[in-house]
Amino acid sequence: MDELDLNLISNKIRTIPDYPKKGVMFRDITTLLKDGRAFSMCIEEMAKWAKGKDAKYIVGIEARGFIIGAALAVKLGIGFVPIRKKGKLPYKTVSKRYQLEYGEDEIEMHKDAIERGSGVIIIDDLLATGGTARAVTDLVESVGGKILGIAFLIELKDLKGREKLKGYEIHSLLNY
Repeated sequence: MDELDLNLISNKIRTIPDYPKKGVMFRDITTLLKDGRAFSMCIEEMAKWAKGKDAKYIVGIEARGFIIGAALAVKLGIGFVPIRKKGKLPYKTVSKRYQLEYGEDEIEMHKDAIERGSGVIIIDDLLATGGTARAVTDLVESVGGKILGIAFLIELKDLKGREKLKGYEIHSLLNY
């Protein structure tokens, strides 16, 4: 396996100005995902960080967190739990409403997705303001999951998302 090359990974992320609205610099990871070597490096690095944490589950946040989280869960040989937007899961759910910059949203997971007391690592592609990740921590803890850490491919430092996640171990591969 190749050594971690943050320049290679960073160069595989496409920046799209003014998307989804003017003034936003969107970090598109689809260009990273299509490069097997770079994507593999990301999963390897996250696996190194996650090993030894005694996690039973990776919790992936819709939608890009599914891609990264599922690959990481396979690498670690543990279970994967999807966190979805309201109305997308077929069985009994627990939900959490949270504020967005431009309104509010709601996420859900199956009530029986996490066994009480089990170790959980939360994964998403991007940490911005931290609102979604904070809602996920609340949701996981509401069913008795023990959060062992939260990992992101990218962190947008200026948006101070870590402030909403104080008390949790945060790991980010790239910072913008």
